[in-house]
Amino acid sequence: MGAVLVTGGTGTLGRAVVARLRDDGHQVRVASRRPGAGRVVVDLRSGAGVDGAVAGVDTIVHCATTGGTADVQVTRTLVDGARRAGTPHLVFISIVGVDRIPLGYYRAKLAAEQVVEESGLGWTILRATQFHDLVAWLWRIQRRSPVIVSPASTSIQPIDVRDVAARLVELATGAPAGRVPDLGGPEVRDAGDLARAYLRATGRRRAILPVRLPGSAAAAYRRGHHLTVPRPGTKFDEFLAERGATEGRG
Repeated sequence: MGAVLVTGGTGTLGRAVVARLRDDGHQVRVASRRPGAGRVVVDLRSGAGVDGAVAGVDTIVHCATTGGTADVQVTRTLVDGARRAGTPHLVFISIVGVDRIPLGYYRAKLAAEQVVEESGLGWTILRATQFHDLVAWLWRIQRRSPVIVSPASTSIQPIDVRDVAARLVELATGAPAGRVPDLGGPEVRDAGDLARAYLRATGRRRAILPVRLPGSAAAAYRRGHHLTVPRPGTKFDEFLAERGATEGRG
């Protein structure tokens, strides 16, 4: 396989994908809005730098996200550049439940999936559950509160970003596969249980307050529309054991 372009290559998932590709001996281009060693400067919002970044690559792993509705235009800009460059394999990371949970960001992800599917390129789409990092962040941002608020009657299936990266690299080094089976973490656990695990790992003592969140999106989470078949991988407690010293600060 020739060169691989990783968009969002300096983000949480992108860094793990880049590291895995390089460990496997692949030539990698890291697309970033900021210059740096081993990076190509690209602004996917404006399109600046896209043509140079995609020129000559065999595969694009699209990890970049705006966290909002701009994901659709960003993906379209990338697809347009990829088509001008030739016919690279486009691998796109999405989220389990984007077609079943009525959140604006999820709707944007689903629309971005459709841009990929209609691109005319060879494509692969992988949906994954929430990263361990995100789940830990939900509790970390409440570290100064006397109680930890947790969504009631809601399960979460966190997955290690390295496990997602490994699967993306496996897909990127293969033939275009279309929409592949969803990738979920090894455990489905109650949100409050995960909060207690976080508190234990970081040496904090807080009361946990289950709150039944309003709205159709929260109801969809309670129904488990963001969950999938568990797969072997790094568990949340193992992730916390690795990150405990860092998570305990602040």
